[in-house]
Amino acid sequence: MRHVYEIRGPRAAVLPLVLDSPHSGNRFPADFNAVVSEIELREAEDCFVDELWEGAAALGAPLLAALFPRTYLDPNRHAGDIDPDLIEGAWQGEIVASGKAKLGKSLVWRTLEDGRPIYGRKLRADEVRLRIERYHAPYHDALRTLLDDTHRRFGAVWHINCHSMRAVAGKQSDDGEGQPRADIVLGDRDGTTCDPGFTEFVRATLAGMGYDVRVNDPYKGVELVRAYSNPRAMRHSLQIELNKRLYMDEATLKKSAGFGELQGNLQSLLEALAGWMR
Repeated sequence: MRHVYEIRGPRAAVLPLVLDSPHSGNRFPADFNAVVSEIELREAEDCFVDELWEGAAALGAPLLAALFPRTYLDPNRHAGDIDPDLIEGAWQGEIVASGKAKLGKSLVWRTLEDGRPIYGRKLRADEVRLRIERYHAPYHDALRTLLDDTHRRFGAVWHINCHSMRAVAGKQSDDGEGQPRADIVLGDRDGTTCDPGFTEFVRATLAGMGYDVRVNDPYKGVELVRAYSNPRAMRHSLQIELNKRLYMDEATLKKSAGFGELQGNLQSLLEALAGWMR
């Protein structure tokens, strides 16, 4: 699926580790038809996150990276997380509400972070279904295949779901507008998506590098760690949120001088994880 995702590194993992970056894409589909600019839409992007973790490939761990923007369709949502206020007429399919629709941030985003509408009209149901078929389903199929193949080979799989976050909470953020955020936030949905030892190893390793690391505060993890985790079956998923101030300028969307240091520290984390898994 050349226009939907890329798999960086081996498709067959040489250690039981799989990464995915669902929000670092910025190839805008021709049928987006937003009434705001691409640069405004990219404010929601996890810029360069796929690059920050690209060292996984050298260790033999595949990284799945979405190429499309999350504002077009968010793969970190259930396919049924439909926003009724965005749809023209009634939605005839399944609705699995996450509560994000009230913010305009469900499967297909309706608003920007500041509340401005992304579209000048409501979307037809067939338009949304086509996005699900062409983007959501292939991304999830690819991740599921990587995780299943790795689990089949090793009897276990550890999944890192890679994200970045604004330095300071925005207008629609759960943690309160203007609230400064930690350097790194780990999310395991209150200990339900992975063995607590995995979360603690990652937390302690990063804290040992000098980072302020929080767990499930304010981000606990969403659909991609929920859907494919089962710790009892040795399927462990952990979300990692990196503060953008560590590596980029949020105003210009360009890398800062801190990019290389963070990338190097994440590589050290991956190397430590490889040893821990063995």
